Amino acid sequence: MDGSDHDWLEGRGHELVLMGYIDDATNTVFAKFYDYEGTIPAMDSFHGYIKKYGIPQSVYLDRHTTYKSPRKLTPEEELEGIPRALSQFERALSELGVEVIHAYSPQAKGRVERLFGILQDRLVKEMRLRGIKTKQEANDFLQEYLPLFNRQFSIPAANDTDIHVELPKYFNANKALCIRTERTVKNDHTIVLNTNMYQIEDNVTTKKVTIEERMDGSFHIMSKGVSLKYREITERPRKVQIVQDRRVHNSPPVPLKNHPWRKWDEWNSKPKKRIYPY
Repeated sequence: MDGSDHDWLEGRGHELVLMGYIDDATNTVFAKFYDYEGTIPAMDSFHGYIKKYGIPQSVYLDRHTTYKSPRKLTPEEELEGIPRALSQFERALSELGVEVIHAYSPQAKGRVERLFGILQDRLVKEMRLRGIKTKQEANDFLQEYLPLFNRQFSIPAANDTDIHVELPKYFNANKALCIRTERTVKNDHTIVLNTNMYQIEDNVTTKKVTIEERMDGSFHIMSKGVSLKYREITERPRKVQIVQDRRVHNSPPVPLKNHPWRKWDEWNSKPKKRIYPY
């Protein structure tokens, strides 16, 4: 599996990324065009593959940050004995029982690299003849082109036992293949994600919630498996600044009633005894 960033439409449209898969046993190819190579395109393309062929035993890919996380482990994760941080794509595939193997060089994954070389020649010419200009037109053409390509270039497997696992009947791809992040709920029942603030409208008893960004573009705040109602706060609430009268704090203390200062007039009105030095 890999992504190929190329001018597939030869200037007739914007540049696209072809997410490509090639089966190691049969050379069977699956591919789909996206605007960029990222987590959601990787999950969506993998969903398209497993929907057609089933869940594979392992996936061989490169060390792109989409597939291999550069993040360091948190102290909590180190205490749990987690060997290394997983990318969102790795986590989703591990939950499906798929082993993720990372290549350390382009030559190591030469099969998919050669596939892209062939498609950048043959597929580009075919789309030029069709006058394809958009991503949707390109993906529609792949539905017609790939069966013919596989019929010509696929080979029989050495062992005819197919180890792809068939998808369960009630498989929820949007929930299984999604970006999950954990957030802390503030005292005012709000959370912050990607500089955006969300107000949770349901009653929340936990301090942690899980955010699911799904392939269909939906956004869910989950708590104990239940989707919570929320609304986005477009304008941050202004902080009320309490201006205190500093004169109250800086004024001198009021003297007591029997303080000599209050008896100054009485003392000053009394006749003074003159004291002579001789």
